Amino acid sequence: MSKKALVTGASRGIGRAIAGRLASQGYELYLTCLNSMDALTEYAKQLHEKHGVGCYPFQGDMGCAADVERLFSRASIRSLDVLVNNAGISYIGLLQDMMPEEWNRVLSTNLTSCFLTCRKAIPLMVHAKKGRILNISSVWGAAGASTEAAYSASKGAVNSLTKALAKELAPSNIQVNALACGVIDTDMNRCFSEEERRALMEEIPAGRFGTPEEAADMAFRL
Repeated sequence: MSKKALVTGASRGIGRAIAGRLASQGYELYLTCLNSMDALTEYAKQLHEKHGVGCYPFQGDMGCAADVERLFSRASIRSLDVLVNNAGISYIGLLQDMMPEEWNRVLSTNLTSCFLTCRKAIPLMVHAKKGRILNISSVWGAAGASTEAAYSASKGAVNSLTKALAKELAPSNIQVNALACGVIDTDMNRCFSEEERRALMEEIPAGRFGTPEEAADMAFRL
């Protein structure tokens, strides 16, 4: 049987790059997005034609329990070897200016989505007595970032969730890891001005942002 992987937030950036790496290794893919269904559908078609693997694109909010249930039902996901929780958003601004619904949106997309997908994937992996879960986190989850309090809080929680779940699932031969990325050159980080980008680069020893492909290379080793 072919290996199967679910990658959330796969229409662009890190998720897209990870999906490409998994497809090159023969994984059948379930790929999700929130808004970019046309782009995701085209990418799934490209992966199928290039690697000969099945690709199921799905549009939905992974922070919504009903949408996650709908994904597993409509895609008929009965087994899963790899789960990559990549869906994520950020909010740039002072905490005092942030509305409660904006806070909740960041936490729902970045953290609750991990809970909901893991909740559905774990029984499948326990039944198979194997599996891998990878949560895409951020260095800001450990260090904190000014004007990104909600994002930092959500990624810090993802880190703690990963550690706890790794202990919980180790007896079932399921590995749980998090990849705490630095600044990656994705659409999400193109909100910064050129001046802000230069200032960020000055803080990075390599003097540049990482690429989605580099993140995918690291993810595939975990």
